[in-house]
Parts: sequence; C-alpha cells; structure tokens
Amino acid sequence: MKIAVVGATGLVGREMLTVLAERGFANEEIIPAASERSVGKEIDFAGRRLTVVSVDDAIAACPRYAIFSAGASASRQYAPRFVSVGTTVIDNSSAWRKDPQIPLVVPEINISAATAALTQSHNNAIIIANPNCSTIQMVLAISALEREYGIRRLVISTYQSITGTGIKAVRQLEAEERGETPAEQAYPYPIHRNLFPHGGDFLPDGYTTEEQKLVDETRKIFADPSIAITATVVRVPVVGGHSEAVNVELLKDFDLDHVRRLIADTPGVILYDDPATNRYPMPILSHHRDEVWVGRIRRDPSQPNSLNLWVCADNIRKGAATNAVQIMQELIKRS
Repeated sequence: MKIAVVGATGLVGREMLTVLAERGFANEEIIPAASERSVGKEIDFAGRRLTVVSVDDAIAACPRYAIFSAGASASRQYAPRFVSVGTTVIDNSSAWRKDPQIPLVVPEINISAATAALTQSHNNAIIIANPNCSTIQMVLAISALEREYGIRRLVISTYQSITGTGIKAVRQLEAEERGETPAEQAYPYPIHRNLFPHGGDFLPDGYTTEEQKLVDETRKIFADPSIAITATVVRVPVVGGHSEAVNVELLKDFDLDHVRRLIADTPGVILYDDPATNRYPMPILSHHRDEVWVGRIRRDPSQPNSLNLWVCADNIRKGAATNAVQIMQELIKRS
C-alpha cells in the first residue's frame, strides 16, 4: 500500500510518520512530501531513510491514502488533485472542516460519516477532515454522555500547549528558558512564565478562530446544531498537551457514578479521577500518549443537570497525527 504524508518535515508530519510505524505500517511504501525547499532531504522512518519528494511527485505516485499536515492553503491546492487520481485524503488543516460535504471525523465517534461519503464517491476517494486538536479531545471525553443524556450547553476553557503553534513556538520557549532572545518570535509576547488568552486570529465579535472551531466542529461531529457552546482559549508554556475545563449541561439528570462508568468505558479514554490520592489528568501524563485523560468529575451545584470535568491529551498525537492514522486504519478495516 502506498501512503503519502504531505508536510512530512513539520512537527505534526514527523509525528504522523512515528504513528504510522507504531501502528503496523512500517513495511508499507511511505511517500514523504513537502515544500520545494525540503525536496531531497532524508528523514527517518522505521529504521529506513526516506527521501522527501515534491507534492506533485507524490500525486503522480497515486497513493491509496494521503495524510496532510501542510496548512490550509496547501490542502486546498493539492487535496482535490490527490482525490482525482483515486487517493483518499485525511487532512489535518482547517481547510475543509466547515464544508458540509466533507466528513469531520473522530473515529471512535463517527467513522460512519467517512464510510458513507466513500460509498457515494465516484472513484472511492474523498477528502476527510481531521478536527482541531482541542475539539478532538473534548468531544471524545463527552461522547458517551452525549449519546446517553444529550447535551444542552458546553462552557469550555482551554489551556493549550504552545506545540499547537508549531516548532517555532517550541524554540521560542526553549530560548526564553535559557534566558536568550529567540531568533524568531512565534508570539508577540514571552511564553516563559506567561500565558495569554489568544489562540488563532481575533474575529469581529471578540472571539478567536480557535474558540469558534470548538463551537462549529463540536456541533458538526455530534450532528446537533442546537448545542449551545461558548469557549475561551488560553496558551500556556507547556509542551505535553492541551488541557480543558469543560462544563457540561445535559438534557436530563444523571447519576454521577454512571457518568464515570460511561467515560471509563469510552474507547481511547482513560478515567483518572481520585482527588483523595491527588489523581487527576495533567499534560505530563498525556505527553506521547494517544489516550484522552479525564478527571475532576463533579456535579455543578449552580445549574441543573450539569457537571464539570477536566480533560488532557497530547495535541500532536491524538489531537492530530494519531487521529488521522486511526481514521485510515478504520477505513482499511472496512474496505
């Protein structure tokens, strides 16, 4: 099987290669593709050295799947061309997420959206959108609650790792920790010993694009435009993953022990919730892991049918690379 990784030299692209090797694709024909400035470079994959090719060359190879982490503009330009040669694209950018014709998939929740779209395609090839990292971990954590009780409203506060911005932000933080002036600034303010309520670009209503993604993507994944959602995104000087405080108002009352069982039984989720022994999720636990960690589960006494929980996950793994590879794995199983 030929699998292209577009954006293979970036932070998420390299993690996609790692996840592919871990999940049984070490012996497949992997085609790493990137921008012209990276063409000809060699990268490691499962004990092999692979040569980076241009995206045009990757399209010419007609792979069965192409996993993208190259930004929205590159995806808009190249994803349809891959589809035209019979390649199913799984795209990690924001380019296609809001398109009603493109499935937005967290495989544990709605892989059926992708399989349904494939059955309707003319050449068994489609574009599938990977949700935003903060959306993926949140919807997976509450997916069983949505099925069991229904959700009326979500109030979300995120504490997002600077890795979500890319390698430039990581290098800025590392330089600041050493007391040096960064060669390049990913943010207009220092990261070290600081945090700021700014993720993405500000919109006319005062919210940011990162906050709006949580609204739009959650409704699309759950196929429920009636869910009321409000969010505040905060960047924090952490590299291990994103954290979220989520207040959930359900459509009906619940038993807290039953809620815990539902969350614990959700595939891909670890219930880590014992305040008496200081067991609660942290980015240091989720780092380099594929699971979504959930804890601090408690009833909200200020509002009927409501509870609070705390969610952590590695935004580069489950929030990006792993989710994309899992989508491909599920499609292969069903093909």
